[in-house]
Amino acid sequence: MTSTHRRHRDATASHPPEWLEEILDCIRTDKSVRKDFDDGGRLHIDRPLPFLSIFLIKGREDLAARDVVAANASYLIANHVDEALPIITAVGGVLRERFGAFMLLDVDELEHDTLLSDDAPYLPPFEIRIAATSEPATEEAEAALAEGVDVRQVKFRTPHVERFALQTDLQAATLADQTGFPIVAIRFAPIYRQPESGNIYPDLRERLVANIFDAGLKAFATFVAATQSLKITTHRALGRKAFVDAVSRADRSIDEVAASFDFLLAVTPINADAAWQEFKAGRFKRTPQFLYRSLSVKVEAEKRKLFSVAFDRFEDPLLYHLYREKQQELDLQLSLISARETRRFVEYSRALYGPVETSLHRSAVEILVQTEKAAHDGDDGETDTEIADCYDVEIAARAMIANYQRQYEGFTAEIELRDDLPPGLLVSDGRLLISRATRVARSRVHALLSHEIGVHLLTYFNGSAQGLRLFRSGLAGYEGMQEGLAVFSEYMAGGMTVARLRLVAARVVACAGMLEGRPFAETYSMLVGEYGFSPAAAFNLTLRLYRGGGLAKDAIYLRGLLELLDHLKSGGALDPFWMGKISASHFRVMQELSLRGLLKAPVIRPAFLTHPQAQARLDKARAGLNPLDMIAS
Repeated sequence: MTSTHRRHRDATASHPPEWLEEILDCIRTDKSVRKDFDDGGRLHIDRPLPFLSIFLIKGREDLAARDVVAANASYLIANHVDEALPIITAVGGVLRERFGAFMLLDVDELEHDTLLSDDAPYLPPFEIRIAATSEPATEEAEAALAEGVDVRQVKFRTPHVERFALQTDLQAATLADQTGFPIVAIRFAPIYRQPESGNIYPDLRERLVANIFDAGLKAFATFVAATQSLKITTHRALGRKAFVDAVSRADRSIDEVAASFDFLLAVTPINADAAWQEFKAGRFKRTPQFLYRSLSVKVEAEKRKLFSVAFDRFEDPLLYHLYREKQQELDLQLSLISARETRRFVEYSRALYGPVETSLHRSAVEILVQTEKAAHDGDDGETDTEIADCYDVEIAARAMIANYQRQYEGFTAEIELRDDLPPGLLVSDGRLLISRATRVARSRVHALLSHEIGVHLLTYFNGSAQGLRLFRSGLAGYEGMQEGLAVFSEYMAGGMTVARLRLVAARVVACAGMLEGRPFAETYSMLVGEYGFSPAAAFNLTLRLYRGGGLAKDAIYLRGLLELLDHLKSGGALDPFWMGKISASHFRVMQELSLRGLLKAPVIRPAFLTHPQAQARLDKARAGLNPLDMIAS
């Protein structure tokens, strides 16, 4: 229920107005409530719960306490206590009748940050005051709240929690006395404001809101457990289960920017074969000239659109953080393509994909050293004399896509044969692009398609089935885990070979050299002379690294694989990764959103998980697997 209404201040609990009766009917019939009042007030209940979070405006603006309250699935923001009391009494009565228990969480800010002084030699703790009524369940909730806010620092300052007598706070005392409901109250110092100017520290405010909101959820979870009013598996399950309109609008706007350019196509040369001939003609000494597609995107215009997207009405700290991350990543991608063929390109690339860490480089070198003899003896697992060309790959790809479509009609992937790509395959949104120059051992085709279709396309269409487009375009930093999953899929499909693993490792070593400033020809010579790659394979690998001016993307394949193997060894599940395109750092985020009912289970799972040896291979990975153990396993 959504409406705007001017409240008459003479409304009383004994004679509730018609709009309040409508709200109570919505609650009784499990319908959501979102009702706006004058001067910024609102009642929001996305589903019936045995609690209500409260903030009273009292003529103040832009307080973090309001954001803490508005992040909840069930909250009331009112202008003053007289406006709030009839609503709390009526709504709380219905919810207590339904659950057998009901509590209020009253959130507000202290007037000053009293512990901060001008001459302090360090940043002191900041004050948080907590109180509660005397019911056992409420006292347990108060303890959980205190523990929740005290477990971590908020940007260098540690909370100093004090209890106070509820009756000493007029607002909390009035709410408790007039409604009769159990109540927990929290008051925190406005540390996100500069004391003199009142200006905001945005990052500090964001951290503070997220910390206190999470602690509030823990208090609610403790209360429902103590009163046995609701069964939950984690406090996160008490979060929102519906997106507000502001999230949907921002999601569409962000997706429009993401769809305005194809990042990989923009930085991939269109003259790979001609460049190879030029490189050979120059006796492998001169960097060939690469040609690129003309950019169809107006970078400055898209950046203006990108930063005009408003996140301030999300009312959900977790989603706010996800979209802020994506906004920053898209900004970097746009900067990167605008710097194509300039010296700035490689630095933007380093910022987007990160450097080659020492441990990652060490792992890559170990793989190359350990597999050197097998590669030299020709025992690289790719001695198959039957070669599949682009048409053979296309036929196999259409068969695999048709199999997925039989399971899920929304799997509407398209296939394009392209003359403007280097040898190989590329996924762009819901399309599989196959270079006409592609030639691959026939025994490797299934593993190759498991990589491109079974991971990249599958997560795109699973992400499309979620409520937000963000999960199909990808959360910020998703590519590393995507490529790690994709390489792992080759192992699960029984197609990991010495040659393939060496290629993944060589990309890391060559990428490190490229980032250090090694010229194109030297990297090519290293791959041929030191690591035994064929001239054509070495050129294709070097092209990938130096395209656009130096793209560090190829280091993420091995990095993502190692992250995934660590995840599985520590007992992590795979299913959340099939919900959409996410990074390893977002695994807990996906779990939380799933618990809250904001994400669906994957509509389709990878076919390679049904391979006869898939479970045995997965068990090996869970027991602890080195990439070298994946060869012919």
